[in-house]
Amino acid sequence: MSEEKKPEAVQEGQRVQVEDKHAVTSYANFCRVTGTPEELIIDFGLNAQPFGVPQEAVVITQRLVTNYFTAKRLLHALHLSVQRHEQAFGVLETDVNKRVVNRPAQG
Repeated sequence: MSEEKKPEAVQEGQRVQVEDKHAVTSYANFCRVTGTPEELIIDFGLNAQPFGVPQEAVVITQRLVTNYFTAKRLLHALHLSVQRHEQAFGVLETDVNKRVVNRPAQG
């Protein structure tokens, strides 16, 4: 019985070559995840009012549409990256209200 061989690009330790010179970079502090049975849709934008409910609409500047297999690989890669960051710099608090230092009112 012969062992099935993985394609070269996905074998352990192999790296996929990436050409990113035409990539567009943008900043996002907001994301929304929706989907269909076949695809995951992730919208990114800038929330100018990070506390409470925004008074103005958050403008979506980038949309990523992917299948769930790629989404699961992305989830794993993000998890590992955040885990390494927290090991080096401490736990990330995602509740912005818990990160705010209470300052006396100016008057």
